[in-house]
Amino acid sequence: MKKGTIKQILLITDGCSNQGEDPASISSIAYQQGISVNVIGVLEDDDSEQPEGLEEVEDISTAGGGVSRIVYAQALSQTVQMVTKQAMTQTLQGVVNQELQQILGDEKSMEDLPPEKRGEVMEVVDDLGETSDLEVLILVDTSASMSPKLATVKESLEDLSLSLNARTGKNRFAIYSFPGKKQPVNEIMPWTNKLQNISSVFPKLTSGGITPTGPALKEAIHHFQSTPKLEGWSSENGDIYEETGF
Repeated sequence: MKKGTIKQILLITDGCSNQGEDPASISSIAYQQGISVNVIGVLEDDDSEQPEGLEEVEDISTAGGGVSRIVYAQALSQTVQMVTKQAMTQTLQGVVNQELQQILGDEKSMEDLPPEKRGEVMEVVDDLGETSDLEVLILVDTSASMSPKLATVKESLEDLSLSLNARTGKNRFAIYSFPGKKQPVNEIMPWTNKLQNISSVFPKLTSGGITPTGPALKEAIHHFQSTPKLEGWSSENGDIYEETGF
């Protein structure tokens, strides 16, 4: 079984994008290039109702083939880990379904298999989720409205690094924030496989300004395309595996 790399953008925002291209349209472009876009919409713990701007959270993730959640800040850490893992499983299930359609015909999918066979397929999916290489570009909204939530975001990213460090597959991260001072995004942490580096970037996250979510997603796609090669890293570009054995 030949594994490749799962690629994700993890967007953490409170919605309210208000400048530049439609973020859902840009998210669709990312998905076409093999990058799933997952979105976590963050509410303040004292918010009594969902702000109107968070309606775009689901639109962005749906267009990007990813997972979305709206969560109060106090539950953010657990949600970041859950969304990252769930998105990996969703990506792998999609690849498995494509393989099954090639083998069994266009009308067949995982749900059409007998229960025992479906269980075998899910075991393979779970195994690939632990062993596949993973690239996550974390895109943090640091606009003015996110200011009271950034301390929780920082804690969540640290917990994510500890969680993913338990995987047997290789992990690689980059962290960008938006808006940038003179460009759509700021580079907070370049691509690295040293998870402990995440804690060192927390002081660099500062808030203020507008919310150019669409342009920020476009820049995130570009940074995947310019990812430096690391020794021992899978050469396949987004192809999770080529042979399933089913």
